[in-house]
Amino acid sequence: MNTKLETIEFNLYYGDFHALKDISVKIPEKRVTALIGPSGSGKSTFLRTFNRMNDLISGVRTHGDVLIDNVDLFKIDPVALRQNIGMVFQKPNPFPKSIFENVAYGPRVTGLRDHKKLEEIVESSLRSAALWDEVKDDLAKSGLALSGGQQQRLCIARALAVQPTVILMDEPAASLDPIATQKIEDLIHTLSENYTIVIVTHNMQQAGRVSDYTAFFYTDDTRTGRLVEFDETKIIFTNPADKRTEDYITGRFG
Repeated sequence: MNTKLETIEFNLYYGDFHALKDISVKIPEKRVTALIGPSGSGKSTFLRTFNRMNDLISGVRTHGDVLIDNVDLFKIDPVALRQNIGMVFQKPNPFPKSIFENVAYGPRVTGLRDHKKLEEIVESSLRSAALWDEVKDDLAKSGLALSGGQQQRLCIARALAVQPTVILMDEPAASLDPIATQKIEDLIHTLSENYTIVIVTHNMQQAGRVSDYTAFFYTDDTRTGRLVEFDETKIIFTNPADKRTEDYITGRFG
């Protein structure tokens, strides 16, 4: 199985605070990898490392290696990197624009002006995000007028429009109702046929349902995030190697 993303002895600091320590992991291509662990264990910080969003925070410094397709991620232009590695946040954040313009935004920024081509990208992205049939007759409608679940799928379509190979998701269903959550989980499963997906979730049932691999993060009294173990999800959930993993999954703490 091909490795898409990899970290080797990766460390991250916020000023003097050591947030992530010695994280080494290989994330497989075209699979769903879940990052689980108690609050404050560094899952979201680790996720944001892959599209260099931590670069935008004052005082952040890192050492160790972060690779995409065996290329040093920190030597790639951040704008190009973020086109290749899309991000979906916990709270849907559509632009105050029409549905069409939300999805067309990325391709326009990269210089595409051909309206017919934009129409094709918008349709294919909305189809891939399982939203096309619900909005195809109302593309001029504001993205902000959609339901929460539809807004989240619109944000996924917006990420897909620039043809990434990786999609990062930071608790993408945390603010959604059960029906909308089910649609997002079904979508994750479908998208993993063509994209590498890394998802942060506090929902153990969700991690078990959607992911192929799971990484368990833990923090000790120093509040430094560490990777305890990484394996196939079925192994993590049925026969973990570390008792802390078992205790967290079974609800003894967290």
